[in-house]
Amino acid sequence: MSAATNIPAPPELTIVGSLPAESAEFRRRITSISRQSAVYFGGTIFTAAAGYFFKIYLARRLGAEALGLYALGMSIVGFLGLFNAVGLPAAAARFVAQYYTSANFSRLGGFLRASLGLLSIGNVVLGAVVLAVGPWIAVHFYHAPVLSSYFLSFVLIMFFGVLNTFLGQTMAGYQDVSRRTVITHFIGTPANILLAVILISVGWGLRGYLVAQVASAFLVFLLLGRSVWSLTPLEARTTTKSMTVGKEVIAFSATAFGIASVEFALSQADKIVLGFYLSPRQVGVYAVAIALVGFVPIALQSVNQIFAPMIAELHASGNHALLQQLYATLTKWIVILTLPLAFTMMIFAKPLVAIFGHDFEAGAAVLAIGACGQLFNCAVGSVGNLLLMSGNQMQLITIQGCNAVLMIGLSLSLVPRFGIAGAAVASAVAVITTNLWSLIAVSRSMGLFPYNGGYRKLILCALISAAVLFICLRGLSPAQPPLIIAGIGFVAAYISFLGTLLLFGLEPDDRRFAAILWHHLGRTVRKNGATS
Repeated sequence: MSAATNIPAPPELTIVGSLPAESAEFRRRITSISRQSAVYFGGTIFTAAAGYFFKIYLARRLGAEALGLYALGMSIVGFLGLFNAVGLPAAAARFVAQYYTSANFSRLGGFLRASLGLLSIGNVVLGAVVLAVGPWIAVHFYHAPVLSSYFLSFVLIMFFGVLNTFLGQTMAGYQDVSRRTVITHFIGTPANILLAVILISVGWGLRGYLVAQVASAFLVFLLLGRSVWSLTPLEARTTTKSMTVGKEVIAFSATAFGIASVEFALSQADKIVLGFYLSPRQVGVYAVAIALVGFVPIALQSVNQIFAPMIAELHASGNHALLQQLYATLTKWIVILTLPLAFTMMIFAKPLVAIFGHDFEAGAAVLAIGACGQLFNCAVGSVGNLLLMSGNQMQLITIQGCNAVLMIGLSLSLVPRFGIAGAAVASAVAVITTNLWSLIAVSRSMGLFPYNGGYRKLILCALISAAVLFICLRGLSPAQPPLIIAGIGFVAAYISFLGTLLLFGLEPDDRRFAAILWHHLGRTVRKNGATS
């Protein structure tokens, strides 16, 4: 790709590197990121809101022990899911796009057929392993014999889960993230919630929740499969010349498998250690709190969906000035959108977990600690994707591998002494260390750094927002419903933070990005409202 077109900038515009902030290419890229991120962000917000209230329902109807059993079963599924995916879903987004844009339909068809065949066979084999070995793990490792009766449902969740992930990444390769979001977020999530509520209401309990997940996953599989079929060119669907994945796919998938393995250790080691040392009830309390923590990086995840392929393109073309400006602008806005949310979760942790019932109040410390770690994750921006998409994936594997060892060691040391709070500390330390190390690696390897003097305003806004939240928490009566208290906290956090930021004045880049983001978020909301 050619270098960005330079348009003379007025004196007041901020200059990053050698690229004027008013660059037409920068505006085009930001518009594309904000438009597609808005669709994904809208779907994520819908899923997060629906999922939050659904988790409250599950916590109150099923209780901490049942949710703990579910978390333990999913940890087994997640571990085996590494081997039945073998990096192919990650390869789909890259190689489907590559074969499709180069009109290499024979390779495209061969890749899709071979990958789906390998994934299906791998799922069947590993499903049989789960059914054979799972009861032993439930009794002797997790000390929860009742878990054995649910393994068939977990196997089916694993089967459809990996196929849906592959099909979803294939749609990303076809650059149809919007349709994928509609299927997974606006169809799959409501279907799962509705069926689960019906089955739990008639007395099926945890089994009803699992059956609902299997049924909704099957529905999503059918819709994604139909969409991929319609997007795949006729020549790729009908060719019979090739049914292989190719050496380049194998090499990329092996790297993706390595990254997925250490990511699993970083995301699941705490639950596995908890399952060994503590009861399913305590694991359930921890799982609910960590699920709330997962809402913190919504803005980062939305940006990563679109920014990742741009990183590869801009790095390959040598357009580092534009990459630096995009990285700096996007990171700053991720911080702006995340700080009030994270602060509310840290300061209002007790009311937030109390919404799920008194049994879950012990998870307040987990929520506060986890939100702190995820705030740091968001504050450094897309460092993982910058390393992965620029050919520095071995640095990323090294960083994540070392921190996976650190997290496992801390979990084994802290959980027996401090219980679920110890697991939260181990996870947060690993997240912070991983991201700080990755930020240093990005700076040294690529010469990119997201921070400038404009962050001084954000520090002052953050202090004011935190002070407002503490005042609100002290002024609210504990007798009020936790949901009302938490809602007041969120509103107060965003009004105080964004209001102070607007009072001090936005930078020119920030004003332009805010206008573009607001426009596309408004269109997404209106479109979703019209179709609902």
